[in-house]
Amino acid sequence: MRLHKRREHGCSLRSQVAADLTSVTLRPLTGLVPLNRAGIVFSRRLVATSLWAFGPPLRGTRIVRVDHPAAGTAGAGSAGPTARGEWVRARDAVREDAVVLYVHGSAYTICSARTHRGLTSRLSARTGLPVFSCDYRLAPSHRFPSAADDVRAAYEWLVAEGHDPARIVLAGDSAGGHLIVDLALELIREGRPAPAALVAFSPVLDLTMSLAAARERMRRDPMITSAKAARMLDLYVDGHDHRAPRLRFTFAGADVFPPTLVQAGGREMLAADAIELARALSTAGAECELEIWPGQMHVVQALPRVGPEADAALERAAGFIDSRLDALARRSTLTLVKEA
Repeated sequence: MRLHKRREHGCSLRSQVAADLTSVTLRPLTGLVPLNRAGIVFSRRLVATSLWAFGPPLRGTRIVRVDHPAAGTAGAGSAGPTARGEWVRARDAVREDAVVLYVHGSAYTICSARTHRGLTSRLSARTGLPVFSCDYRLAPSHRFPSAADDVRAAYEWLVAEGHDPARIVLAGDSAGGHLIVDLALELIREGRPAPAALVAFSPVLDLTMSLAAARERMRRDPMITSAKAARMLDLYVDGHDHRAPRLRFTFAGADVFPPTLVQAGGREMLAADAIELARALSTAGAECELEIWPGQMHVVQALPRVGPEADAALERAAGFIDSRLDALARRSTLTLVKEA
């Protein structure tokens, strides 16, 4: 059991200025945008434009779309679970020994595999691995558990395609962090082999935003209020008890949970969720590393043009993935030698 809180990183002046500007521009704007159809369309365009401006895809990245209905569904246009998304492979990413399943965030409502190409292409470049960036049905048109079912469909499709679970890394940000934790816990409960590792960027853990609200009272988030974030999450959870097992996690028996890296920014309210997730995994006996990056905003890894910490944090994540895959490979080799 390991729990690391990395606080030695400083905050660059560029990141500090960006967070301050965001606090007086984006935060008031997010408070004014209504959560109706027009407001959601506006938010999707705003976030997509921002991500492409501050974290564009790497040149030369190869993108291959996938739309594969889950077994038993009617076809590509089915409303049921679908392995939908895109393969993202950076120009120099040539490894074939493992894959990353990436799940985007933004309150189950806003983003897509396309908006996250900047982040997934750079993750592919740093690990040398292909990244399957999962699309899932978005709220408010699709409510719980649609997103979780689509993420599960993507994982099962990768396994059916011949990818060894022990060579699949789960990664995700914000609500995507919640979805990959859910997937890992479901696999463990079913007695299925665990994925190789899990990397969560600014994960949501408490969908009521109570943890975030408590942290917000100490220091406000530059991007959004906890109350507005809670209302957005309710678009997905609406009609379901927040205490349902797949919404509010329990980690009993999670000592076999995949080795996990949790990263969050020191200025975001979801740092509270990141800390609690790491604490829960550590208490359960799982291996977890926690990094809180001082002065950084939500999902800093997606914003390399905002500050140098974005690339530094992503490099740390890539190193974590490489080390866990290498450790598993050595363990497998030793097993084969002993059996021989």
